[in-house]
Amino acid sequence: MSNKFFEWAGVITAILYSLFVALNIGIEFLGFCLLLLSAILIGIWAYKGDHKGILVLQFFYATAGVIGMIRWF
Repeated sequence: MSNKFFEWAGVITAILYSLFVALNIGIEFLGFCLLLLSAILIGIWAYKGDHKGILVLQFFYATAGVIGMIRWF
């Protein structure tokens, strides 16, 4: 798959994550799942493009997604 796929799929899932959490309508768990997916996708993009700062940031976003999912239960 191309770098553009990982970049834009990660961006779209991050946008949806933020909307799902901000709306506070009970779909926060799905939002945190999307945060984790977004971090993985953008992390792949960052790794392939040698964007080290963004890659490090994605590790923290992925951790936040996992924590959010665990705390939701």
